[in-house]
Amino acid sequence: MEHPFVYRRGAHTSTLYLEDCVEGMARRLQPASVDVVVTSPPYNIGSRYGRYQDNLPRDQYLDWLEGWGGAVAAVLAEEGSLFLNVGARPSDPCLPLEVLFRLRRHFALQNTIHWIKSIAIDRQEVGRQTGVRGNLAVGHYKPINSRRFVNDCHEYIFHLTKGGGVALDRLAVGVEYQDKSNQKRWGGGRQGRRCRGNTWFVPYRTIRSRQQDRPHPATFPVRIPWMCIQLHGVERTRLVLDPFLGLGHTALAARELGVDFAGFEIDPEYFAEAGRLLERRETPRKRSGGIPSLFDGGKDED
Repeated sequence: MEHPFVYRRGAHTSTLYLEDCVEGMARRLQPASVDVVVTSPPYNIGSRYGRYQDNLPRDQYLDWLEGWGGAVAAVLAEEGSLFLNVGARPSDPCLPLEVLFRLRRHFALQNTIHWIKSIAIDRQEVGRQTGVRGNLAVGHYKPINSRRFVNDCHEYIFHLTKGGGVALDRLAVGVEYQDKSNQKRWGGGRQGRRCRGNTWFVPYRTIRSRQQDRPHPATFPVRIPWMCIQLHGVERTRLVLDPFLGLGHTALAARELGVDFAGFEIDPEYFAEAGRLLERRETPRKRSGGIPSLFDGGKDED
């Protein structure tokens, strides 16, 4: 067991552990010490990881994931949130639901968020207030050459809590009203923003070389954990956890939001890259809505 990698920025600390997350959580973290977990475990679909074999027998995989859920439940605060990103193959669409069913033994499903990676919008379907002048097709996906399946442009983010009643900061990731007259109709519209809802369009940039730009087969955009932490409530977040650290995108989101972070990874190369990304001193430019511009990444780039 190697020494952890520790990164400090002001009063906040990010600690990365090169070890198995189930054993590591029990050894390294105090019970009920984590407020937000944002993670994406292996999907068991044969992805090419460096050290992990992503092709376990189905029952064995689900048993393992249920055990992992128990370990997370032990360190999650009573009012904590687990945001679980899960995808599937078009030929095996029930996998995320099977994962969810097994984790319901430890958690309640409070929200189901749909991460939209690519979307096509026809001009005639949107109102005049949007300013859209033509048809739109935005985002990226991995094309599927099949006569049976349409292109897969979405993944699940299951918001799991211990009792299903955790209060959220919905307007922290809210959107402006397109039709300003709606602000007068809804009592909650006085701030000029409304709840975003459970569809999140989060594209990722096209990359030239996976090995150089994103040497991991299953990395979600940094904006995903950034939004999840904001939705839970930054003011109520002391510690963020990602048990499947990968390249450290959850760590980057926690760093930018000024909260402590802990992450676990078993692959030395991914672990080292996560540390390098954390140590980069660059400050992301702010786009509209306060969203940092470096928050990209992704899984199935085209």
